[in-house]
Amino acid sequence: MHLNTQAIVCAVLGHGEHGAIARLMTHEAGLLPGYVRGGRSRRLRPVLLPGNMVQAEYRARVPEQLAQLSVELVHSRAPLLAERLPSTAIDWLTTLTAATLPEGQPYPALFNTLEAVLSAVESANSARGWAPSVIRYELLLLAQLGFALDLSHCAGGGDAGDLAYVSPKSSIAVSRAMGAPYAERLLPLPGFLTGGDAAPGWEQIAEGFRLTGYFLARDILTGKLADICETRERLIERLARAG
Repeated sequence: MHLNTQAIVCAVLGHGEHGAIARLMTHEAGLLPGYVRGGRSRRLRPVLLPGNMVQAEYRARVPEQLAQLSVELVHSRAPLLAERLPSTAIDWLTTLTAATLPEGQPYPALFNTLEAVLSAVESANSARGWAPSVIRYELLLLAQLGFALDLSHCAGGGDAGDLAYVSPKSSIAVSRAMGAPYAERLLPLPGFLTGGDAAPGWEQIAEGFRLTGYFLARDILTGKLADICETRERLIERLARAG
């Protein structure tokens, strides 16, 4: 196996005295692990930071073998690690990706979106500018793993142009009129997820995180994976303080 491609660093684990096993998100092959010789050295530690874009070269004699991985920095997001909100967002996005995706399966849409969200975190003037993108990434990840929410029509046949809720059972949107009598049992659907409100306020952003959080916890982040929810909760707490 030989692959030379750009990749996003998602997780790094020390291995042996000086090496590291890095899990990178690639466009061609999805999440791929590899052994980086000297990965914990002074030279490579700043390269193998979650969120960084690297040029990665994987080499393995057989597909079942852990590949030898060499990396060169393409774009560093290290300066963001000194800022609490951006660093927490990067931590959550990369942790979620590394923890949930099966290895060796291509998810080009996730790769492209992850890089776009990381770039938004890096360039937006405030967290309000990038927080909705984090929610959209969570929705996409749910969909790519087979747990898509259907936000295109009303589950009860109501007005598809006035969707206001999501059924926690069917994962399908519900219109305002059809859902009003059952509002306490439904999840609010913020307008920016259905095409409106291009610049949502903090209340809608909070609703978006509650929506995706419900389905992530129900369908994906179960068992041992539930432990990573602490990082997500920390991000939401810091976003609330920022708002």
